[in-house]
Amino acid sequence: MTATVRSRGAVTALTTAESAFALLTCEPAPLVFDARPVPGLPDVLLPLTELRVLLRCERFDSDTTDGLWRQLAQHAREWGPAWVVGAIGVALPALTHLAAKISRGRARHADDVDSEVLAGFLQALRTADLAAPRLWLRLCWAAWRAGAAVVRADDGEELPADVPTGSRLPRMPYGHPDLLLGRAAAAGLISGEAAELISVTRFGDALIEELAVERGVTAAALRMRRRRAERVVAAAVIRGDLSSGVCMSGRRAAVAV
Repeated sequence: MTATVRSRGAVTALTTAESAFALLTCEPAPLVFDARPVPGLPDVLLPLTELRVLLRCERFDSDTTDGLWRQLAQHAREWGPAWVVGAIGVALPALTHLAAKISRGRARHADDVDSEVLAGFLQALRTADLAAPRLWLRLCWAAWRAGAAVVRADDGEELPADVPTGSRLPRMPYGHPDLLLGRAAAAGLISGEAAELISVTRFGDALIEELAVERGVTAAALRMRRRRAERVVAAAVIRGDLSSGVCMSGRRAAVAV
């Protein structure tokens, strides 16, 4: 619902990408994806619009998802601009969802967030290691980080630009969740992998069951690790350790995942 409202209200980088995708995939010659080499996908040629619907309606295991995005990324890198637009179009439902989450409550940043989410995804699509696991999650994580960077600077402002003097209560570190997780990882309170686990499962679309399979652990064990890391972050927030500019003297051992 959020994505629909946003797309009606303004022309942004993501809505423009959707328009380009629609032109690329319309009759009489829509761009098609050869799903046959990807185990777990139907053994057919799929128009990209149908591929996108399939990905939204079905749950595929990590091997299938990796294989799909590995092939799309290779096409985008080797077969020209049409496949760049095509790959972005397949990812647009997820990218729009991420952008809406990042800019929620920050309407003035929505256009910039859309642009940076798209740019972050495109950069990863062109440069990510296609052989490494969790390709789709890494592409989404790159998009999330790029979009979150737009609001991160705003979260760190101590006073609005139109308030030249005066005082107010110190800002509590209740900025964007990705900002808090980044600070916690930088301070050594949790590992970078723990920060990513919390981000992609709490604020993204990743299922903890899928990640558990990929990492060779049980979902219950991974939830316990996430809970332990979240408690460390929550305690740091209460203490004020994650406020902007705080320098921690004596870092704790990072909570590994």
